[in-house]
Amino acid sequence: MIYAELHYDEHYSEVHSRLVEILKSEFPDLQSGLQGDSWIWIVEGNEKVEIDSFSSMKHQIKSSSPQAKLVQRVIDTLSKGFCLEVYEKPLLEPHE
Repeated sequence: MIYAELHYDEHYSEVHSRLVEILKSEFPDLQSGLQGDSWIWIVEGNEKVEIDSFSSMKHQIKSSSPQAKLVQRVIDTLSKGFCLEVYEKPLLEPHE
């Protein structure tokens, strides 16, 4: 499910390292990569949040967790440095 999308003027590849830097300061269990698309995974307990550009030209915040507590913390962290469109009701990804 897609919970939010970031808005910025740059290409997503130019934003990737800034996102990783901001998120790493709050979430130590983080994996990321930039190869064609940008992806960042944050894991905490049983929850996993994905921030990626797989289905958009902008980063989207996604999770399959129904509680989405970690998602809200990620949104709060990123909203300090980025403009976000947070969806009232999460959007389904094409494969869901």
